[in-house]
Amino acid sequence: MKEIAISTEYIELGKFLKLSDCISTGGQAKFFLQENVIHINGELDNRRGKKLYPGDKVEVEGCGIFVVTRT
Repeated sequence: MKEIAISTEYIELGKFLKLSDCISTGGQAKFFLQENVIHINGELDNRRGKKLYPGDKVEVEGCGIFVVTRT
């Protein structure tokens, strides 16, 4: 499980995907979310604007399992 540290209160899923190196540009988020399965805290979710908070667990098919932490 990889830790993704944020310095803000939350991070949106689209930005998280870029920060976790699942996508290379923010513009790819919409298409990536349409084609890949993502579970947030065990629940299926593909909303690009979904807010992720420290402690959230994100499972990205083909990319890995991540946990959001605070810096």
